[in-house]
Amino acid sequence: MKLKEHHGTIEEAKTENKTITDMIEEVSSCVVGISKLKENGNSIFLKDGTTKLGLGTGMIVSEDGYILTNEHVSGSKFSNCYVTLENGKSYTAKVVWSDSDLDISIIKINAKGLPYIALGDSEQVKVGETVYAIGNPIGFEFQRTVTSGIISAVNRTIKIEEDNKTSYMEDLIQTDATINPGNSGGPLINVEGEVIGINSVKIVTAEGIGFASPINMVKPIIESYKNTGNFEEASLGLYAYDKEVIPYLDSNISIDNGIYVIDVVTNGAAANAGIKANDVITKIDGKPLNKMTELRSYIYTKKTGDEVVLQVLRRGIITPVKIVLGKK
Repeated sequence: MKLKEHHGTIEEAKTENKTITDMIEEVSSCVVGISKLKENGNSIFLKDGTTKLGLGTGMIVSEDGYILTNEHVSGSKFSNCYVTLENGKSYTAKVVWSDSDLDISIIKINAKGLPYIALGDSEQVKVGETVYAIGNPIGFEFQRTVTSGIISAVNRTIKIEEDNKTSYMEDLIQTDATINPGNSGGPLINVEGEVIGINSVKIVTAEGIGFASPINMVKPIIESYKNTGNFEEASLGLYAYDKEVIPYLDSNISIDNGIYVIDVVTNGAAANAGIKANDVITKIDGKPLNKMTELRSYIYTKKTGDEVVLQVLRRGIITPVKIVLGKK
């Protein structure tokens, strides 16, 4: 009896390993190589090709060629980059949407019938669960990389100092799966093969610490492009941070919940409605807010001209403020 049970355990382990490798193989078919420069002779073999060619990774999110990646991999909106699929086919891609603060972009190639990655739910990510980071070669010249690890933490905030400017990337997923130039812009997936984050190496980290932006943040944008071929980005016209960032900005400020407004755009929607720096936004349309990703994701579902109601805390008083969204 014991031998039979033991044998069953071994077979189950083999089946589980096969399932995971099959899953990774399936997901890898949705992963692409991206270069800012077109391949020219043997230049793609350069050891420092990731720097000179802007090499990185992306993931196909629709059968008709929408691809999600890092902005530092693809370039900014309206620019072109070059995509190579797993089968070696190459395409010129156009950046249709990008956000430098998030370091995320969506690009489009002219193709149909492509395999595309399943989107997971980054709000359900738990510390300790197993994840895999996948990067793909540009054609056959670069070896595919798959790294594994666990979720080390969620809702991390990282300080970025770049071009003499300081900013913060918030609500990041932290993992000990290696995130290197081969993985940048690629998927961080769970054991079900669903993408839960977009890997980034723009963030300089200690060894054994990698970060990914949560997928839920850009789901509304992806769905809009898949369903309509377009995305009209509405704007509140304000800059705000999670409460965890506040100690970096001013050690004398502390808030229990909500997000902290640090600046408003002159003549923007928020400014025209009376929102000011140092206000705390606790709700939007009745939905509690504690993370910037929650605010971004909600606004991404709206259109220019839509009205939203913010609950604003100022000097101890909470006031509802109606705002007509502007165009970004």
